[in-house]
Amino acid sequence: MATEPGAAGAQATAGGEAPAVLSAQNLGKTFRVRGGRVTAGHTVQAVHDVSLELREEKVLALVGESGCGKSTVARLLAGLYRPTTGTIRLRGSQIGGRGERARRRYTGHVQIVLQDPFSSLNAAYSVRHHLVRPLVLHRSRQENPDGDLERAAIELLEEVNLTPGRDFLDRYPHELSGGQRQRVSIARALAVRPEVMLADEPVSMLDVSLRLSVLRLLAELTRSRRLALLYITHDIASARYFADDIAVMYAGEMVEYGPAEQVTQQPQHPYTQLLVSAVPDPDRIFGGGERTARGEAPNLAAPPSGCRFAPRCPHVMERCRQEAPPALDAGPGRWARCWLLDGSTNEAA
Repeated sequence: MATEPGAAGAQATAGGEAPAVLSAQNLGKTFRVRGGRVTAGHTVQAVHDVSLELREEKVLALVGESGCGKSTVARLLAGLYRPTTGTIRLRGSQIGGRGERARRRYTGHVQIVLQDPFSSLNAAYSVRHHLVRPLVLHRSRQENPDGDLERAAIELLEEVNLTPGRDFLDRYPHELSGGQRQRVSIARALAVRPEVMLADEPVSMLDVSLRLSVLRLLAELTRSRRLALLYITHDIASARYFADDIAVMYAGEMVEYGPAEQVTQQPQHPYTQLLVSAVPDPDRIFGGGERTARGEAPNLAAPPSGCRFAPRCPHVMERCRQEAPPALDAGPGRWARCWLLDGSTNEAA
């Protein structure tokens, strides 16, 4: 029988590495439903028992379909939501302070880049304003005299490949393309010299032709800035080529974790297998090797007992409906929440 991996529960971590820059332990977030005839007054457990670690110069991809809770995880780590349960630690120190001063201190270390670059930039202000403001708020006057703010803003623009930077300073968001707006958002995040960057679907609203260049930029910044990067996506194919490790989320829970190449080439959880099978592959499609899942993701106001994927799983067993599987060993540096890894057979499905 496989045993639960080390650390406290299902923690996305690899042994022998440097200490985590940012870590979450048993993170949970519950929302109260305020509207609707049927669900008003109920609670939705958007995130349940999520643990992960972000390390310097490493990319962790958090993968899952829309509504699985991955963006909620990003907002918890960014300090935009307060966790209902669990803890967040920055360089080993627990985060829990309230107030504007504590929030600003934290955002000086952890920055988020949102999915929609147009809505994340204020249309009333120029690029200059978006870059100079964080420089003023987060860097000391001695470090950035007034005369150096423009130069610093230009350097940020050129670091994200908007050149010459001076030509972009006085433009407004509506005067930029989607790719240019996202690069400005990345430059704004870099202005505070963060240790951690949370990229929440950073390329999903860009033209396909621009996505690879933005991902390459993020990869270069991870190395040059020595960032710890969380890449959130529904596209497991891009995660394979961009990330060091992949954590798969389903219905608010992490269900599989491991090195990116191994998770995508030999997925252990049936849901991960479903995600991989959705990636276009002519050999698999015409060879009749596609996997299918029944139904839809569960209502998190009333999640199913046992494994949350059981109602859709093609390998479901009676045990799956009764008991939620723990994180079971799936190889070196890998785990998955699936009873199949426990040596169970498909009885009484």
